[in-house]
Amino acid sequence: MSEGRQARVERKTKETEITLALGLDGTGASKVKTPIPFFSHMLEAFAKHGLVDLAVDAQGDIEVDQHHTVEDVGIVLGQALDEALGDRAGIRRYGSALVPMDESLAECAIDISGRPLCVFDADLPATSIAGFDTELAEEFFRAVANGAKLTLHVSVRYGSNAHHMIEACFKAFARALRVAVSIDPDESGVPSTKGTLSE
Repeated sequence: MSEGRQARVERKTKETEITLALGLDGTGASKVKTPIPFFSHMLEAFAKHGLVDLAVDAQGDIEVDQHHTVEDVGIVLGQALDEALGDRAGIRRYGSALVPMDESLAECAIDISGRPLCVFDADLPATSIAGFDTELAEEFFRAVANGAKLTLHVSVRYGSNAHHMIEACFKAFARALRVAVSIDPDESGVPSTKGTLSE
């Protein structure tokens, strides 16, 4: 794990058991273990393109479905982001990215606002990708936004391949977050007229 802004969060319920470590000032290194191969791949892509260091060890009741595992990893990732950001002093706060993936084009805009909201606009084909139901993408992003208290907008402008559409979303999220959490040398305090972004 890199130096700098870090967090480690654990969550254990009757449905899932998750340990997650996050370093915001990282190199994109990841060590991800979940029972859902496509989801693990998306988390690795998030780390790589967000330049965060990420370690995830997640177990869940996938014999029921994948929903609990995906949502709970999102919750824990959001909580780790919230903790690692601390008082938010010096951050850029806003970030956006437009990412193509072959025929698909995804967009993400983030405000580290202290007000949790997720708007997910994507006409995803109803299918399963290596054990990942496409409807779970929205559940993941909503859980992250709630846990990290982000205002998060994710959309797919167009696309036809579900894998490409979802991967473009994860990469756009990573790229937008990379900007939003970065340190602004011109910002001397918390970038808010309220003086706080953590509530």
